[in-house]
Amino acid sequence: MRIGEKTSVHWRLVFFAPQGIELGSNSIVGNDCFFDGRLGLTIGNNVNIGGHVQVFTVGHDPQSESFGTKGGPVQIGDRAYIATRATILPSVVIGEGAVVAAGAVVTKNVPPFAIVAGVPAVVIGERNRELGYVLDFHMPFQ
Repeated sequence: MRIGEKTSVHWRLVFFAPQGIELGSNSIVGNDCFFDGRLGLTIGNNVNIGGHVQVFTVGHDPQSESFGTKGGPVQIGDRAYIATRATILPSVVIGEGAVVAAGAVVTKNVPPFAIVAGVPAVVIGERNRELGYVLDFHMPFQ
């Protein structure tokens, strides 16, 4: 797993195929998250990920005769905010500055600066585009 400078990972992060996971700088990963790196998971800089978030890059294909798998990489853009208990499914791109509400299930790409909520997640608003913050939390593993 590649972890950028000043990124904080809270306790009990569980992952599958850590070699496929890249965390940018100044990002925060909340407690009890699950990250699937099998097909590639890229998380940008200054990303805030709440507790109990799940990110999958592979899932079962219910239409497959053999119940095979399908999926694709997941990308989370700079300054995105993924709130607690959100689930991100395979092949999704979360745009720069986007917000995923608590408990949302993201099945499709999220445009930059969009705010999405629900199951499945839909756009409910837009975030301010003038973001200049740096998440400067200095406890790397807690």
